Amino acid sequence: MNPKVKSQRRQNIRYRIRRRVGDGEAQKPRLSVFRSINEIYVQLIDDTKGETLAAVSSRDKDIAAQKVNKTEKGKLVGAAIARKATELGLKEVRFDRGGYLYHGRVKAVADGAREGGLQF
Repeated sequence: MNPKVKSQRRQNIRYRIRRRVGDGEAQKPRLSVFRSINEIYVQLIDDTKGETLAAVSSRDKDIAAQKVNKTEKGKLVGAAIARKATELGLKEVRFDRGGYLYHGRVKAVADGAREGGLQF
C-alpha cells in the first residue's frame, strides 16, 4: 500500500474517532494514545484551552527501568497517567485510541488507567 494513502487513511480514522469521542474539557479531558514501534505515549488534553494537562510515556525512567514486554509497559503507562490524573483531581476522561485498534498495548493502557481509578 502506498505510504501516503496509508497515512491518509489512518488520519481519516483518527478524525472519525475524535468526532465520536468529542473534545476534551477541563473536567473531562481527552486521554490521547500514540503508539510507535517500541514505545507508547499518553496525554491528558484540554481541547478548549489547547493544552496538555499531563503526559506519560514508556520512556519515563521508572517505567523504562522495568524489564517487561511492551504490553505490560502499556499497562504501567495507564496506571501512571491515572495517578497523575488523580493528583490533578480528575476522575473521568474521554478515551481517544488515536486510530489504533482497541487491542494489545492500547487496550493495556486503558486497563491500567481503569485499575488506577479513571472512568471512561
